[in-house]
Amino acid sequence: MVYDQAISKSILSLAGLTALQQSIMNLGMGMGILMVQGRINSFGVNVMAAFSSAVKIDTLAYSPVQDFGNAYFTFVAQNYGAQQADRIKQGNRQASWWILAFCLVISSLVVFWAKPLLALFSSDPEVIQIGIGYLRIEGSFYALIGFLFMFYGYFRAIDEPMISVVLTIFSLCTRVLLAYLLSVVPSIGYIGIWASIPIGWALADLAGLYYLHKKAVKPAD
Repeated sequence: MVYDQAISKSILSLAGLTALQQSIMNLGMGMGILMVQGRINSFGVNVMAAFSSAVKIDTLAYSPVQDFGNAYFTFVAQNYGAQQADRIKQGNRQASWWILAFCLVISSLVVFWAKPLLALFSSDPEVIQIGIGYLRIEGSFYALIGFLFMFYGYFRAIDEPMISVVLTIFSLCTRVLLAYLLSVVPSIGYIGIWASIPIGWALADLAGLYYLHKKAVKPAD
């Protein structure tokens, strides 16, 4: 066993930025909820209760997709190290289709089972009805966060973890900003808060596609 300073530095750098990105994502989600909570509270107790219940279902529903991103990170990292750019390109397509298929199934279950799922947390008809609106808006777009998790894994794997950090911050900030901007429009109201989440995912995905094109792994000469 021989200590290699260059390898150690690379491991610490990648691990540190990966930990930072994961921390921002998990803590940021909680902070994002807290930052829009005041706006949600202004719409009354029923909206507050509906949001609280729906978020629990929502988080549980799309949490398995995060493991798709982690698995994809391992695949890309191995092939990046082996300079197998063609396999990475093929993996991009196949992973995208698998994420899309899985998320469509989860979205369908959440959209169609929104009412009985919410009934586990509340018996108030108005709370359930508001929560159904949340789940049907956000639940229809789980594929967007699925692709975002895929981008996180990809950029960590090709030794560009800072891009994952940027995408995480961008997604969280746009969601909070849009929640306030849309919800102040009288004709939109709290629905704007629900819509801000998938819109934020979509914008972050577009940024991810830009970086994917810019940082695409090229075949070795």
